[in-house]
Amino acid sequence: MADIAKNRVGDEANEKTPKNVFDLGAFVGDLTLEEDASSCDDISLEGLEQELEECKSDDVVTNILSKGTTLRDHTKGVENNLRQVELDSIQDYIKESDNLVSLHDQIRDCDYILSQMETLLSGFQIEIGSISSDIKILQEKSMDMGLRLKNRKVAESKLAKFVEDIIIPPRMIDIIVDGEVNDEYMRALETLSKKLKFVEVDAMVGASKALKDVQPELEKLLQKAVSKVFEFIVQKLHALRKPKTNVQILQQSVLLKYKYIISFLKEHGKEVYLEVRGAYIDTMNKVLSGHFLAYIQALEKLQLDIASSSDLIGVEARSPSLFSSRREPLKNRSAVYALGERINILKEIDQPALIPHIAEASSQKYPYEVLFRSLHKLLMDTATSEYLFCDDFFGEESIFYEIFAGPFAVIDEHFNSMLPNCYDAIGLMLMIRIIHQHQLTMSRRRIPCLDSYLDKVNISLWPRFKMVFDLHLSSLRNANVKTLWEDDVHPHYVMRRYAEFTASLIHLNVEYGDGQLDLNMERLRMALDDLLIKLAKLFPKPKHQIVFLINNYDMTISVLKEAGPEGGKIQLHFEDLLKSNTTLFVVSRSTYQ
Repeated sequence: MADIAKNRVGDEANEKTPKNVFDLGAFVGDLTLEEDASSCDDISLEGLEQELEECKSDDVVTNILSKGTTLRDHTKGVENNLRQVELDSIQDYIKESDNLVSLHDQIRDCDYILSQMETLLSGFQIEIGSISSDIKILQEKSMDMGLRLKNRKVAESKLAKFVEDIIIPPRMIDIIVDGEVNDEYMRALETLSKKLKFVEVDAMVGASKALKDVQPELEKLLQKAVSKVFEFIVQKLHALRKPKTNVQILQQSVLLKYKYIISFLKEHGKEVYLEVRGAYIDTMNKVLSGHFLAYIQALEKLQLDIASSSDLIGVEARSPSLFSSRREPLKNRSAVYALGERINILKEIDQPALIPHIAEASSQKYPYEVLFRSLHKLLMDTATSEYLFCDDFFGEESIFYEIFAGPFAVIDEHFNSMLPNCYDAIGLMLMIRIIHQHQLTMSRRRIPCLDSYLDKVNISLWPRFKMVFDLHLSSLRNANVKTLWEDDVHPHYVMRRYAEFTASLIHLNVEYGDGQLDLNMERLRMALDDLLIKLAKLFPKPKHQIVFLINNYDMTISVLKEAGPEGGKIQLHFEDLLKSNTTLFVVSRSTYQ
């Protein structure tokens, strides 16, 4: 088998390898394996060819084989070389033996030193562990001490506050007992109030021994403070009763500065507070009642009488006799039906109230609605000021109504005596509109204290207006046509009264759109139409009848237009009548010609 391999390798080498290159296959072929045949029976040469091929590229193997020596010889040479190198190395170690001994001693010394250092560091480690344990113990103690310190601070803070809240400073005692009632006195009252509340609210304080020592002194101070501020407030209230005292200024500049006294009494002296409250109500009731009574009496001197029960649209116009009661001049009586400048009262609704003595000095007289507006303007301003003061000073709105029971009674008495004698329908409607504007004013101020009173006045005015209006309506329906008729085709005075009266009411109803008033005016118009037709029929000639109607309709339309463009259905009605009668007149005239 070895021969076959050798021949195959030799053949391939002869074919592919040049002669001057070492032939690995040829050299391997010289190897003899006979000597080891007995020991290598189990060795397999499978894959040898492949390994030889791989060794071709190894420089060492190639170099050895290129010298032509056998592997065995080369192995022996390598062993000899190794042995020689070993001997040389031994000689080198022998030469360096002293140095090695010295190095060994140094290493042993270092090992000894390191052993000591290890022992020392081990001791340090043990000590550090002990120190760490001590530090941990100290840390725990520190945390415990910090917690105890915090608790003591909290306890100290609470104790300090307790002491501060319960002790009575000598300075506070001196102020309350001997001091004047001023800002400092009220600050002392605040301090006393806090101490009283502290004692009453905190249950633990009630069981403390400190309270037993302090409570009697607190009670004495409270009694002294209540007595002193009561006398002080009552004295200030008496100042309100002095003549010519400006109540509002005294309230704002003096009483409000001491409103804490009222709060103090309300909390700690309820009975005394009720006395103060009653004294104030009684004082202001009398003061304001007196002021309004004097103001009403002064206004009554300025009143200009406009209408009486006989001043109606359908009543015959006759000059007064010598024995008749004295009447106002005609220029003033014309205001019974015509609105004129009386409408200005609604434009001046927010003007200050009249000052009676100034108006009296100038000998001026005013329709009642002017006085009515001034009275209620004064009432609104006074009520607003008093309502706000009572709410701020006493913290009770109900006090206002108790105070104003007197002023309301005075005004009601005056109003109830005046209203049944009022026959001025225009004035009554103006007063209704004035009340409406005043209600809006109080609503803007957000002051509800006069709501019920103004509603009551409004409810009183409407029935009276309706009654006077019905008198005018009845005067037209029940008019004596024969006494009213005049042999004159010019506009009749009854028609002028009606036109001015209707124009006035229409003008006063523009912004309000009262349907009930519109309905009543329609009833009045129908009655006037009937009366006018009856008057026209008294003319013997049809031509005069038509001319009479045309003149009256034309005058009525002119008056309605002068009052404004709000004539509405009534104006259209008379325009239609004017147009139809004008057509009749033209037709009758052409027929006559």
